[in-house]
Amino acid sequence: MRDNLDLAANAQELADAAPAGSVDRAAASSVAITLATTRDMAQARETLDGLAPEEVREAALALFDRLSTG
Repeated sequence: MRDNLDLAANAQELADAAPAGSVDRAAASSVAITLATTRDMAQARETLDGLAPEEVREAALALFDRLSTG
């Protein structure tokens, strides 16, 4: 299984590829930062649950789920 830092790198690549100012870029950046700064997947998920605005939180959680199960 890949660790948080591997998943953070994947999320950062997606953020870099997303259009500037887009929800996708904000969500992927949030996931990358969260994964890079938390100790495990459970803590990362809990942290992402607190994101705002709602559209970024929903996109970030969807991305987190895709990355963590892929």
